[in-house]
Amino acid sequence: MINKIYDYTVTNSKVIEKVVSVDVVMINHMVLPKDECLPVHKADSNLFMIVAKGAVTLILDENPPETFSVGSIINIEYGTLMSVCNRHDDILELFVVKAPGPSHYKK
Repeated sequence: MINKIYDYTVTNSKVIEKVVSVDVVMINHMVLPKDECLPVHKADSNLFMIVAKGAVTLILDENPPETFSVGSIINIEYGTLMSVCNRHDDILELFVVKAPGPSHYKK
């Protein structure tokens, strides 16, 4: 087989899932209802956050909060302290593409 299909959950409920995890890339999928946040953490890879639905409010390192809407792709560098929240009424859906995958930085 020359291709592989990866499925992700279609929901309006909170979900955080790893969809693809190989050496060269990791793809995570997240759905956050209003006022839900991820735990504050440092980016474990260079990543691209794709806003597929709603709007995300990010606090990166010591910077003030910024909001990015559907259609935005935000590049966040390895090691950046991140606060990721949905502060809006609409459901937030994100895909996070980590390239290279986090295993690259652990070598």
